[in-house]
Amino acid sequence: MAGPASQQINELEEQLQRRKKLQDITNRIHSAQNIKQILVDLKDGILNLFEAHSITIYIIDHLRNEIFSMFLYGSKINEIRVPISNCSIAGYVANTGKIANIADAYDDKELKAIDKELTFDASWDNKSGFRTKQILTAPVYHNGKLMGVVQILNKKGGIGRFSEDEKGFMQEICDVLGVAFFNQERFARKRKTRFDYLISRDLLKEDGLDAAWEESREQKETMEVYLMKKYKISKDDLGKSFAEFYHCKFVQYNDKIPIPGDLIKNLKKDYLRRELWVPIGRTEDGSINILVDDPNNILKRDMIENLMKTKTIRYDVALTGDIIKFINYFYQSPEDETSISDILGKMDADEDEGDEDEEGDIVTESDSAIMQLVNKIINDAYVRRTSDIHIEPNVGKKNVEVRFRVDGDCALYQTVPYSYRAALISRIKIMSNLDITIKRLPQDGKIKFRRSGGDEIELRVATIPTQGGVEDVVMRILAKGETLPLEAMGMLPRNYKGLLDICEKPYGMILVVGPTGSGKTTTLHAALHHINTPDRKIWTAEDPVEITQYGLRQVQVQSKIGFDFAAAMRAFLRADPDVIMVGEMRDFETAKTGVEASLTGHLVFSTLHTNSAPETITRLLDMGIDPLNFADALLGILAQRLVRTLCKNCKEPYHPTQQEYNEIVESYGEEDFKKLNVAYTDDLKLYRPKGCDICDKTGYKGRMGIHELLVASDDIKRMIQKHEPVENLREKSMSEGMTTLLQDGIQKSIQGMTDFKQVRRVCIK
Repeated sequence: MAGPASQQINELEEQLQRRKKLQDITNRIHSAQNIKQILVDLKDGILNLFEAHSITIYIIDHLRNEIFSMFLYGSKINEIRVPISNCSIAGYVANTGKIANIADAYDDKELKAIDKELTFDASWDNKSGFRTKQILTAPVYHNGKLMGVVQILNKKGGIGRFSEDEKGFMQEICDVLGVAFFNQERFARKRKTRFDYLISRDLLKEDGLDAAWEESREQKETMEVYLMKKYKISKDDLGKSFAEFYHCKFVQYNDKIPIPGDLIKNLKKDYLRRELWVPIGRTEDGSINILVDDPNNILKRDMIENLMKTKTIRYDVALTGDIIKFINYFYQSPEDETSISDILGKMDADEDEGDEDEEGDIVTESDSAIMQLVNKIINDAYVRRTSDIHIEPNVGKKNVEVRFRVDGDCALYQTVPYSYRAALISRIKIMSNLDITIKRLPQDGKIKFRRSGGDEIELRVATIPTQGGVEDVVMRILAKGETLPLEAMGMLPRNYKGLLDICEKPYGMILVVGPTGSGKTTTLHAALHHINTPDRKIWTAEDPVEITQYGLRQVQVQSKIGFDFAAAMRAFLRADPDVIMVGEMRDFETAKTGVEASLTGHLVFSTLHTNSAPETITRLLDMGIDPLNFADALLGILAQRLVRTLCKNCKEPYHPTQQEYNEIVESYGEEDFKKLNVAYTDDLKLYRPKGCDICDKTGYKGRMGIHELLVASDDIKRMIQKHEPVENLREKSMSEGMTTLLQDGIQKSIQGMTDFKQVRRVCIK
C-alpha cells in the first residue's frame, strides 16, 4: 500500500510544482514591458514547464497575412516569418484556429490525416542539425481575434505526443498571451507619434490625426499649426503631448528669457532658422540649454554638440514657430536692427583675456560696438516697462549679468563676456558725466537718453565698487508718467472717501508713506490733481520731477548746490502758496518747516519712508518735532504698498482648504474678519494664478495699491500730544475704521484682484 500511495503523493507534488511554474510564467507575461521581452526572454520558463527542447512564439502581422517571431542568433535578434496557410504547421494552426499535437513531424501520414495540404518544412533542421519530432502548436486568441501562435518542439526523453495536461497548460498560456498581446498592441498604437497624448485624452480621434497628416501637407503647414487651427488643439495640450513623447520639457516663446549673447555669438541666424534649433541659456548645473524641434534626432544632436564644442547639453522641445520667434528675438530687437551677436562680433577682445588689468583690456568705451550695446540695453529695458537696470560683473563666473526689474521682480536679461566689463561701465559713466578714473568710490549721476522714436528717457545712475575690483551699475528709468485720477488708485470705499475729505481741507499736513517704489509719488499727484483748480496756487519740490501736471509749479531740487527740500520749502512760503508738495521729509528741518507751513494756513503734502501709518507719527516725534504743533497740523497719513495683480485673462477660481481659510482669518484678525461676512462654505471661492500668453505664463499682470489710511481725529490728536506708543495709536485708529495694509490686501484677495501670497510678500501686519 505504501508504494502506490507514495507514488500518488509524488505525482501530486509534481503537478503542484508544474502549476507553480505555470503561475510564474503567467505573472511574467503580465509584467512584460514589451512584445520583444515576451518573444525572447520568456522562452526558457515555458520550456522548463513542458520539459521540451525548443519553443517559438509567433505574433500576427495582419497587413502581410503572416505570423512572425524573433529569436536570438549569437548576440543579434533575428526574425522568422510564416504565411498564414495550411502549408506549414504553425500557419495551419493560425489559419484554422485548431491545436495541433503531433507525435512525429516527419510522419507524412500523420500530417495528411490532419490536413491534406499540411507539410513539414525540414530546411531549419537541415541547416541547424536539429531533429524535430513532437510538435504542440496552439493559437493565441483575444475576444475571438487571432493574436498569434505558440509552438513547442520535442519532449525531453519522451515518446509519443504531449499529454492532455500539457495541452491544458498550453491553452492557459495562450489565454494569458492573448491578453498581453492585445495590451501591447494597444500600447504600441498609442505611443507611435508625438500626438498620442491628444488621442489618449480624447482631444483628437485617430482618424482625425491620420487625415491631418495629409491635409497639413497639402496646405503646406506644420502639423502643429494645422491641429491648432482645424481641431482647436491648445498650445498647452500640444506641449504636454510633446513633453510626454520626447521625455523633456516643452518651452514656449517668452521675450523675458535673457538673450544668450555668449552662446549665439558664433552662430548664424539663417543657419539656425533652417535647422530649427537655438540655445536659450544655461541650466543650474552649467549645461547648455538647447531648444530643438525634434530632440530624438541623433544626427542633429551630433551636429549641435560639434558646434557648441560640448556634450553637456540639455535638449528641450518647442514648436517650430516658437523656435523661429526666439531666433528673431535674439538676433534683432524691436528698437535696433543690430543684433546682440552682431554687436558682440564687432568686439575683437578675446574672452579669455578677462584676467588682464583693466587698463589692458582691448575693448574701450569709445568702441562703436560698446555704444550700441549700451543703447540696446536701455532701449530694450524701456520697451519691457523696466524700472531699474542692474549691471553686475561676476568675477567667479567670468561674465557680466544684466538684470531688469519689471513689476517689482528682478529677472536676468542677458549676459555679456567678462572682458567687456570695464568698457561697458566706462561708457555708462561717460553718458552720466561721472569720473571714469574713480573706481573705488560710489558715484551717482543722470543720463538724458533720446530714443530713435523721439522719446526722451531720463535715467538716474549709481555706481558702486564691489568685491573683486569691479563696479556695479544700477540705472533707474525715470519715465515721464501721466497723472492718474484718485478713483484709479484701487482704494476701498472708506479709504477713498477719507482721503477726499482731508484733501479738501484748507490747511494741514497729509503724508503718504511706504518704501521706495511703492507708488507714493503717483498717489500724491493723484491727490493734487483732485484739488488742482485755477483758484489754488500749488508748488511742488521733487527729486526728480517724474510726473508733470498742468497747473502745478514744479521745482527740481539740486542737493549738490544746497537747494534741498528744506530750502525749496522756505522759498515756497515766500511765493504765495495755497498748497505745497515736498517730495520727501528727509530731515528734521524739512519736517519742522512742513509743520509750521501747515499751521500758517497752507495745505502740505509730503512722503516718508516708514512701514505703517501709526509708525509715521512716532518717527516724526522721535525726530524732534513738537507733539502739540504736529497734532494740530496733521490731517491724515496714507501708508501704501504695491502688490502684483492676478491676470484677468487666466486667473482661476478655487475652493480654499479649511487650513488656508483659517490662516487668512488669523492674519486679518478674527473679530474684524466677522464684519466681512465671509464664512467658510462649499461655495467660497478664492482666485489663484494660472498663466497664459498674455501674462508670460506668470499668472500675474500689473500691480495695484493696498492702503492704510489713518485720519487724525480729535482722539488721535490727543494721543499724539501725549506721545503714546504705536500700539495704542493703531488700536484707536482701527476702532475708528482704519484697515491695516494686510487687511486691505486680504479684502482685495477675496475680491479676486490678487492672492494672499502676494499680499504676504509686501506687508507684515
